[in-house]
Amino acid sequence: MYWWISFLALSISLSASSDDQFTIDGTVLELTDSNFESAISTFDCVFVDFYAPWCGHCKRLNPEVFSSSRSGLVLEYYGSKSYSFCFVIDFILVDLVQLDAAAPILAKLKQPIIIAKLNADKYSRLARKLEIDAFPTLMLYNHGVPMEYYGPRKADLLVRYLKKFVAPDVAVLESNSHVKDFVEDSGTSFPVFIGFGLNQSLISGLGRKYKKKAWFAVAKDASEDVMVSYDFDKAPALVAQHPAYNEHSVFYGPFEDGFLEEFVKQNFLPLILPINHDTLKLLKDDERKMVLTIVEDETHESMGKLIKALRAAAHANRDLVFGYVGVEQFEEFADSFHADKKAKLPKIVVWDGDEEYEQVNGIETVSHEEDHLTQVSRFLEGYREGKTEKKRIKGPSFMGFINSMIGIRSVYIIVFLVAVIMMLRSLGQVEEPARVRTAASDGQATSVLEGETSEHKPRDKED
Repeated sequence: MYWWISFLALSISLSASSDDQFTIDGTVLELTDSNFESAISTFDCVFVDFYAPWCGHCKRLNPEVFSSSRSGLVLEYYGSKSYSFCFVIDFILVDLVQLDAAAPILAKLKQPIIIAKLNADKYSRLARKLEIDAFPTLMLYNHGVPMEYYGPRKADLLVRYLKKFVAPDVAVLESNSHVKDFVEDSGTSFPVFIGFGLNQSLISGLGRKYKKKAWFAVAKDASEDVMVSYDFDKAPALVAQHPAYNEHSVFYGPFEDGFLEEFVKQNFLPLILPINHDTLKLLKDDERKMVLTIVEDETHESMGKLIKALRAAAHANRDLVFGYVGVEQFEEFADSFHADKKAKLPKIVVWDGDEEYEQVNGIETVSHEEDHLTQVSRFLEGYREGKTEKKRIKGPSFMGFINSMIGIRSVYIIVFLVAVIMMLRSLGQVEEPARVRTAASDGQATSVLEGETSEHKPRDKED
């Protein structure tokens, strides 16, 4: 009996000490290799910033951790399924997240979200185990399940974005005012789906399945005012809204046999997607091919007519994604399709989201002299009939790296790494160093090796 009592007392003591290990007080939690697993299992939702003290971008996430701030460029690979080209992305943006500002707000939620940080340079073994290969890496652990974070980074937008993950799968809206409040509170980061006159059971499964992608709700009442506001004329109906793109779609059924889910999946993206560094990431899980139109300058006044034509075509061809990009705005991307300022533009292609694209014979460009919709329709007709020529994305292929779970890679990093490792081995280094991607001020990717002396670390490199 004595031993049982002692064992019970010890268990209670250990449990109490474990619970007391973390305090929800609105501050950013400092994680280590010894308390990381405990924190992830203790809290339902944990947002972790994996940083390195010498990383200039990390300093903007946690300015109080560092004594100074440096700038730089990161050579990134961004892929929908697999992209074979690289882009230089400037991360020195004024809207980078301030974790300290977001932490107290998120900690006060009914279901609190804990903001934490881990020095991945110091705890490199844990970082390698978690496949953290870039700094900073932002991860959201929802009930222990990791998800890399690509959302907005300004403190107020971060708060609104993360609230999505602790909200109900499907909200029940009792009145017109609740509908209005729900749409306003949803923000612009996610599409919004509201079922009017629909049984909640029809949407609950989709709400659970696609919780990370959209807001879902059912409204018990579909008054005339609501129908006018959300532009539908009968119930039941599922209304889809894209606040960020000011787009709106309505589905009147059928609501069985996968038709409802197909409508939802097609409306995760807007009808016309402007291509930039951020929107490329939205294509990651979409298996459709893209009708991509490359223009000289997407802000030119002539774009209005072209976008109108593309939107009309997109309505009638929901099995394809429609997008456009300006050479002026995203030259690296456009150049991958052999389109630059010297090329005849607008150029229109069908891209498989991987390493190949198709040109329709005789309709490689859209002329300003002819009706745009007529030309786009003719292009789609030629594509459907197989009157195309396949071409490869310009540049070397890195499909294997992108398809792997390693993450962001660059051939320049690999080449540089091999050279450095060979040099270190020749100097008698026995243990192969781990590699970490960082960035130099001239935009060329470099590598930092574990075990380097401080004089060779990026923190001493002037931008």
